[in-house]
Amino acid sequence: MGNTNTESTNVDNKSSDTLPADKHPTIRVVAMPSDTNASGDIFGGWIMSQVDIAGSISAIRRAKGRVATVAVKEFSFKKPVFVGDLISCYAEVEKVGNTSITISVEVFAERGRIKEECVKVTEAVLTYVAVDSNRNPRPVDK
Repeated sequence: MGNTNTESTNVDNKSSDTLPADKHPTIRVVAMPSDTNASGDIFGGWIMSQVDIAGSISAIRRAKGRVATVAVKEFSFKKPVFVGDLISCYAEVEKVGNTSITISVEVFAERGRIKEECVKVTEAVLTYVAVDSNRNPRPVDK
């Protein structure tokens, strides 16, 4: 019989807690025991770091060069991440300013050795500024 728990979503279901079929992940990484806090839970700072890495990859590509993180506009932890979860971060350019690039990042966790469950665990919006070799803001091509 199928899973009737609405908080758990099978990868085969067509809900919002499936990996985006029309996008490719910017990064994928497995949460490891070394990524836990003193209580044995995956440390929120580790997830934030993965989000910043994914966001910066998209920003670097759009800026065609070096960027610096200047703001985290939103960051929402929706569900916990567990040791062994395969984390997929999807980053997308939301807005391009004169020197800044705003990126939204969605993070999904695939749980179980055979993708028994997939859940959206985090959403964030970050802003990066394109910088030159002297670390001064530089224009981004529209």
